[in-house]
Amino acid sequence: MANSPRKNDQPKSMMLGVGLDSDGHKRITKGENFALVGGSKDTHEEMTEKAVKINEKLDERGKRLEDVSREEFDDIANDVGLQRFDPDKN
Repeated sequence: MANSPRKNDQPKSMMLGVGLDSDGHKRITKGENFALVGGSKDTHEEMTEKAVKINEKLDERGKRLEDVSREEFDDIANDVGLQRFDPDKN
């Protein structure tokens, strides 16, 4: 059926991590609802760990990234050690 809804038509959310430091290597890691690029070995590993932990927390709550509010995402991100950047405070 041409007009029937498909799962692929549902909005998909994604986390994008960009490591700004470098040690000369090019790193790209993709996972469920995240893509990470750049960064030194340590930075890239840390980004990967946090993205995986966010997905684990979402699974614990029985939710997908596209299902959580900004506030709930901030709570989850804070739980894994991330904080929202506030330019007024820096």
